[in-house]
Amino acid sequence: MEKKVSPEYIQTSLAASLTLGFQQGSFHRNAKLTGLNLLLHYEEGCLGRCHFCGLSSSRRESPKGKTFIRVDWPLYLLEEIIERAKDKDQLHRVCISMVTHPKALEDTIYVIQRLREETDLYISVLISPTLIHREDSLIAMKKAGADMVGIAIDAATPELFDQLRGKGVGGPHRWDHYWDVVRMSVNVFGRFQVGIHLIAGLGETEKEMVEAIQKGQNMGAHTHLFSFFPEKGSPMEEYSPPPLGQYRRIQLARWMINEELGSAKQMKFDRNGRLVDFGIDINPLVQIGEPFMTSGCPGRDGKVACNRPYGNERPSCPIRNFPFMPEPVDIEEIKNQLEYWRNGILE
Repeated sequence: MEKKVSPEYIQTSLAASLTLGFQQGSFHRNAKLTGLNLLLHYEEGCLGRCHFCGLSSSRRESPKGKTFIRVDWPLYLLEEIIERAKDKDQLHRVCISMVTHPKALEDTIYVIQRLREETDLYISVLISPTLIHREDSLIAMKKAGADMVGIAIDAATPELFDQLRGKGVGGPHRWDHYWDVVRMSVNVFGRFQVGIHLIAGLGETEKEMVEAIQKGQNMGAHTHLFSFFPEKGSPMEEYSPPPLGQYRRIQLARWMINEELGSAKQMKFDRNGRLVDFGIDINPLVQIGEPFMTSGCPGRDGKVACNRPYGNERPSCPIRNFPFMPEPVDIEEIKNQLEYWRNGILE
């Protein structure tokens, strides 16, 4: 019996499966997927043991199998995905997500090459730093056709990283090595052709998260921000997402830092590490709405292509990362969620 493994087979997000017509369905508020997300697949799975991740080898199987970033990732032939992607003008970019597996590096380069040969999509790679020890690997990805890479730091502090991804859970990942790979990636791909992923709500303070965002910015890497969502069957399935006010403040701080409108140094925090002063008048920035949209790699139009509709919450819940420009009614809700300033007091 044929093994359905990468590179011949590859997983797609549920949103990508719907967009490519493999499954039927519609998106809440008519959101449009503009970035195709692919995930390498092996029978052994990912060798990481990250406590919050749906792919973790420490996860208990649920009756319906494993989910990742809240949703199922169905498996299809790579060639069929490529054929269907050719006809989708709404797609601007594809992101190939590696997993921690001995074959992942070789297979990722193959998938990059096939997509470059057959489509006009921009190509990003969410790399597995634990598999990368020299710039040669990154150079090979760039030569194959990738123009951007992402590194999922996820946890904002070395202590949380070690506790949730490294020695604390018997996992292979190391904080210092991940940041070393960020440096290598900037050397190979260029400043701001690299992104880091950070997940709000893993136990960090707002100050610690803002400092991690600033660290990436200083190195030449924008931050792609996620809100923690508990994966069923994972060791953190009983944990709650961060409060909306907290997440909105971090979103706004991230946008200011990445757009070079502010810095962590000018922001003020209370004794509990809560962000209480952005250092500038935030009213015009909130009104724009853009700070609260999904952050990710850009497409042909320069706007975020990896917009991951409803990857951080159920469609019935308040939207955390807007996959479209927030409407006026959304802006009013965001103001309330921010615990907006009134008369100079944070309520």
